[in-house]
Amino acid sequence: MSIRRSSGLIGAVALALALTGCGSSDGGSKDSGKGSTRVFAADNGKIKIPADPKRVVATGYAVPVLIEAHVPLVGVSSWKRGEPMMSERDLATYKKLPKVAGEQAAETNYEAVAEAKPDLIVIGVPKPALGDVDVKRLESIAPVVAIGPTVPSMWRQQSRQQADAAGGLAKFDAIKDTYEAKAAKLAKKYRKVLPQLKLGHVGSYGESAKGTWQREFGRSWGTNIAEDVGATYYGKVKKKGPGSRAVSEYPSLEELPDALGEADAITYSVNADGSVPQPVKYVMDSKLWKNLPAVKAGKTFPLRYTEAATYGQAMRTLDAIDTSFAPLLKR
Repeated sequence: MSIRRSSGLIGAVALALALTGCGSSDGGSKDSGKGSTRVFAADNGKIKIPADPKRVVATGYAVPVLIEAHVPLVGVSSWKRGEPMMSERDLATYKKLPKVAGEQAAETNYEAVAEAKPDLIVIGVPKPALGDVDVKRLESIAPVVAIGPTVPSMWRQQSRQQADAAGGLAKFDAIKDTYEAKAAKLAKKYRKVLPQLKLGHVGSYGESAKGTWQREFGRSWGTNIAEDVGATYYGKVKKKGPGSRAVSEYPSLEELPDALGEADAITYSVNADGSVPQPVKYVMDSKLWKNLPAVKAGKTFPLRYTEAATYGQAMRTLDAIDTSFAPLLKR
């Protein structure tokens, strides 16, 4: 149940603008034993869910989150694009779990979900994508909470909500604390060089066939984790849209000098193996790119794992950022 963030589909699958609140106790069973419930506020409303779920199905962005949180999963959707960011242990868990849905929200196998006998279903897609899911049919199987992505940097809040709903907060918070300590250490390491730079970022979701490229600003996929270590991305979207459109835009290649001409340094998204995705290569192959001041100064930095949406994955991103920015300390 992936949500591709290409410029075309972002418009069709507009991300919700804000997450709802966390779960809370309800007027159901007050006992701490079997059958205890609580009301949880999710994208699809206030849902009565088990206080201590034992059989959880996860889809979309909830898949890597709940695997990391060691939640008792009995089925997940396919999440191939996240495989390169998973730890060996998490990847092994993911591969062993029954796949009850495909990469897209519409590819839900309701019979497979029912066979998994879940007591909770966590759907990790934004509200508009819920139209591709027969939620009522899923609700006939088990309580459903939908908690999907909004502005890219909000993965922190949404992942915690997903872990909370599924009873995995203890493990989740431990990973979160480790990430924050690591980010703080790197921020200290680069404090004399990174915050002073005026940064720009080239994302991997431009459409070269249309002559456009993706510029990502602060709080976007390619920038938000780098910001945790002191990176500052200048500028803002000229015409904001929903979701990712609030923090990224798709100018024509001819606009490259105006867009990034003031940048002291430029970061750009690369694949997990370090290779340059075609939309970024399209930009880098142009004469306009080669004439940018930051490029001429040799201040361009590739960033891997820019799609991280869990604290565990984001620690890999921090390592990649550290490796990429290391030359700054030698200047």
